[in-house]
Amino acid sequence: MTLWISITVAAAFFQTLRFMLQRQLSLGTLSASGATLARFLYSAPLAAVGITLYLVASEQALPAVPLSFWLFAAAGGVAQILATVAVVMLFKARNFAVGVTFQKTAVMQAVLTGWLLLGDTVSVWGFVAIALGLVGVLLLSVPPELARFGWRDLMNRAAGLGLGAGFLFSISGVSYRGASLSLALDDPFARAGLTLAAVTAMQTLAMVFWLRWRDPGQVRAVWEARRVAVWVGLLSMAGSFCWFTAFTLQNAAYVNAVGQIELVFSGLASVLIFREAVTRREWVGMGILMASILTLVLLI
Repeated sequence: MTLWISITVAAAFFQTLRFMLQRQLSLGTLSASGATLARFLYSAPLAAVGITLYLVASEQALPAVPLSFWLFAAAGGVAQILATVAVVMLFKARNFAVGVTFQKTAVMQAVLTGWLLLGDTVSVWGFVAIALGLVGVLLLSVPPELARFGWRDLMNRAAGLGLGAGFLFSISGVSYRGASLSLALDDPFARAGLTLAAVTAMQTLAMVFWLRWRDPGQVRAVWEARRVAVWVGLLSMAGSFCWFTAFTLQNAAYVNAVGQIELVFSGLASVLIFREAVTRREWVGMGILMASILTLVLLI
């Protein structure tokens, strides 16, 4: 199996575990923004220490950092913060498995953003496979209590949050790829690690300043929830490093498409851990999305 595919599957697994913990935090004492800060606050120091040790062990020097790196990193960081807040809010609107699925519209939107920002393109069959995933997303965007399907059914708060999160995640993925590729390094792990360390540091500072201004009690709440939040940080660091490495190695649209394997993980978590019901239509939607993933894996 190609390296980037294995790394993407690992990223999806870590992300599912992290979303599960963030969900619990958001349903407790933390707001959506507070649960988002927990992700960055406890992962930023680990990312910085990790890449420092890696560079020393591999005897690599810090490369020159161009302005484009900081622009891409900042754009991706802001987009990811907003997308994460939207996803955490989405957990309160729909069940866990479908909530995670909504954000997967990023895989379709990344085709356009990748082309506009970096000139990345996808093959005809790759686009067909990605479009197949859109069918699954549309099936999943209808509230399960509705007996009939109609385009008006897509006009609900959950669908809006999911589509918005997908757009923002597509921006962040493409931007992270742009930041990583701007570094003059041959080692993809060093590129990914440096990008991750810079982005999480900026995200932590931005979130702390925002919450101190808008909701100061949440900063203290994140610290008080550290017994759970620290695991959010650890899983976030592991998942983000895998995502950043995959984006360094491959087109963001393809990475996001294969990353939909997360649907299997989230579906199992929804049924086995949270004891939530998943309707037949939702399972069909997930199955169609999985078919698009397998098609991509076979074609690329």
